[in-house]
This record gives sequence, C-alpha cells and structure tokens, in this order.
Amino acid sequence: MHVRHTHRRALATAVAAGATATVLAAGLGSSAFAATVFSDTFNDGNSDGWSKSGGTWSVVTDGSGVFQQANRDSELARQFAGQTSWTDYQVQARVKPLSFASSSSLVGLAARSSSSTKMYRLALLGSGRAELQAVNGSQITTIGSASIGAAAGTWYTLRIETSGSTIRGFVNGTQVGSGNNSLVSAGRIGLVTAYATGSFDDVTVDSGGGTTPTTPPSTTAPPTAPPPTTPPPTTPPPTTAPPPAGWPTPTGSQKVDATIQVSGTFDGGLKRYYGIGDGGQSESQDPMFVLAAGATLRNVVIGAPAGDGVHCEGNCTLVNVWWEDVGEDAATFRGGSTYTVDGGGARSAGDKVFQHNGPGTVYIRNFRVENAGKLYRACGNCSTSYQRHVVMDNITATSTKVLAGINTNWGDTARFTRITILNDPSRSTRICVKYRGVAKGSEPVEIGEGADGVNCFYSSSDITYR
Repeated sequence: MHVRHTHRRALATAVAAGATATVLAAGLGSSAFAATVFSDTFNDGNSDGWSKSGGTWSVVTDGSGVFQQANRDSELARQFAGQTSWTDYQVQARVKPLSFASSSSLVGLAARSSSSTKMYRLALLGSGRAELQAVNGSQITTIGSASIGAAAGTWYTLRIETSGSTIRGFVNGTQVGSGNNSLVSAGRIGLVTAYATGSFDDVTVDSGGGTTPTTPPSTTAPPTAPPPTTPPPTTPPPTTAPPPAGWPTPTGSQKVDATIQVSGTFDGGLKRYYGIGDGGQSESQDPMFVLAAGATLRNVVIGAPAGDGVHCEGNCTLVNVWWEDVGEDAATFRGGSTYTVDGGGARSAGDKVFQHNGPGTVYIRNFRVENAGKLYRACGNCSTSYQRHVVMDNITATSTKVLAGINTNWGDTARFTRITILNDPSRSTRICVKYRGVAKGSEPVEIGEGADGVNCFYSSSDITYR
C-alpha cells in the first residue's frame, strides 16, 4: 500500500491546530506502513480541532487527558474532526462508557460522517452489545453486531475501517461486524453518545484500513516530513556489511555507580561499562545510560549488571552498541518518534531486548541477537496506548524465540528484510507475533502470528535459515 505524497500533504494540512497530524512511514515499497495522518490524546488539555454538535463536552483527567461527554440526557452528542472529503481510512479510539440511560443508549465512534446525522458508527450499547451501523438520520441499518458484555466504567478500543464500500468494525481487536454498504463514500471522524455519558482518548486516523485516506490532489508541492536520521533502504544496498560474526573485545572496563546522562554524542571507544542493578528482571532498576532527545550513543560495550540498560527520552541513535548480558531490557524507547539501532548486538535476554513504550518507529539494522525471548516488543499495556512501528533489516538471530511482538488493535506494524536465523532446523523462531493491547494493569493477549500484509510485512525470501 503506497502512500502518495499528494494525499499525505492534503490530510496533514487538513487537521486543525489542536490535533496532531503525523506521517510515520510511507513509500517503503509496495506495502508501506499505515501512515498516521491524525491523532489526538487530549493531553494538551484542550479540544482544539473538534466541532461540537450537542452534549456537554470537556477535557478532563482520567489518568491522562480524556475528552468527556457528561450529559446523559442528551439525545445525540457528537464531536467531529477531519475533512468531509476523507474517503478510505481507519479510525481508532479508546472509548469508556460512563453511564447508560437504557439498553438502547450508546457510546461510540464514527467514520465517514458527511453530516451530523449521516455516518458509519461503531456503537457500544447499554444492552452490552456492539453494533456496526450505517446511520442516515433516524434510519439505522445494522451491518454487524456481537454481544461483548460492554459495561460502564471499562475502556474499549474501537476501530472502523473503510475501503470503498467495505466497512468493518473492531472492538479490542476482534471484528464485530463487516459488510458492504454504499450509504456514504466520504466524511469526517466523530465521537458519539446517545442518552449516555462517556470518555474518549487516543484518537488516530491512518491508512491501515484499505487505501490511503484521500482528498482532492493539490497542484502545489507537498511539504516533506523530516526524514529519520538514518532511514532504512527500500532495497538492500550491496555495500551494507552484515552483522559482525563475533563479539568485540572491550578496550577496557569502567564500573558505573550512577546513571550516565547523555546529550549530544557519547563515544565509549568500545570500553565495557557495568555495575548498575543486580542483573535481574526487576523494572525498578536504574538505567545505565539515559539519552536526551536527539542524543547518540556509539561504540559502547554494556556488561553485567547493567540495570535497565539504555533509556531514550526522545529521538535517539545507537551505533555499534553491544549488550553482553541483558538484564531487564537492553534499551527502552520512551519518547520521540524515530529511534535507530545500527550495528551491535545483544545476548542473554530472558525476556526482550528492545522495549518500545513511546510512539513512532524503531529502526533496527545490521544487528546480532543471541539467546533472547524477543528482539522487539511494542508495549501492550503501557499507561498510554500509541500506534508503534518497527523496521528490521539485516538481522542475524540465534536461539531467539520471537523477533517482534506488536499490538494489532492499535495499528502497530512490523517489517522485515534480510533476516538470517541460525541453528534452527525446526524453524521454531517466530517472526511476527500479534497481540491485543490492553489498558495498564492487564496482560495483553496473543492473537496470532505471521505475515498478513496489514500489520506484519515480510515474505519467505526475506527470511533465511542456516
């Protein structure tokens, strides 16, 4: 799915000032990533960019900022954002019903809203059911439904995908309705209640639900988003060296008693740094290095114990960094939008090597991993649920159970090229494992694995067993 620049420009400029429009990845071959073109977490404390139709709305705090409709007596309360010219897209939001006046009351999400009364709607009903509906004034056609036990006080992740006349609805990653309907071909996104109160959070619109969201093309040149510091090649260049066959010999050792704060570039000259934490899996350990936004860590060997490894507080780059014995995590990507791991390796990770808690894309290339649970995991139960992406290129894996774990209900993607798996005659290494992400305090649920052209991108030619 290739995202044309004209589409990307038009959608990015269409979003009003209070929301965020971001293109995470596009143009990477014939099956590009889902490009996020609109998002709003309401953490800025305002609802700029949304237009109200009925109800009593305000941004309040529920762990973080949420958009809440508080008038249960409102027959129809709606907030709209985006453009009426949007056609094929997917919209997703976290939705929490707070109260229902009756079994027919609803709290839901809307797509292709061509007017305040004409739209596709995914509704959580007071009866406990979820319904995917085509709404035309008082005429409501049910496209699909399922009994999910929807209850007040519980967060649900709702997603509507529109592609041509095909409309699909998902609750917590499970499809509750799908069908063909031609009621409306384009329109804005919406948040909706009817004789109910509810909260909404983490609203995103991206191209993962079919073709790229479209608006009429412009004759002016589109602005370009800042490229990653080291973007992944669309085809492997012949000059790229494979991951090193062996592990480097440190040039010296330095015991570390307190976290090293890095801004700018820290070059360790391949010295071994060790001494923080107990080498276990506790997440309360201090990190060895904390990288400020835009920082680079290079030519470092991280020995044991290493506490919680490396923390990236914003965009960061790790070049030729080696973890001899991963304790909790090798690196955690916490803020920013682009994180690059180029060269180096990690071994002895009982759980995962790279933990992705923030938004954006992690690029891992020219890397060696040995004896690990997972090379990469997109957080499945963090306090904030983002859409996350990982790109792996030129990876050598030995005795590693999973290369990437992602949350498909949040629109995560993983892309793999030039993957070499050693000493695995039974081919037990799992390339891309899919989870249903959940709220903090719960455990994500594994729901499948394998290439699908939607969330997991690779073919048999991308994976080599030796």
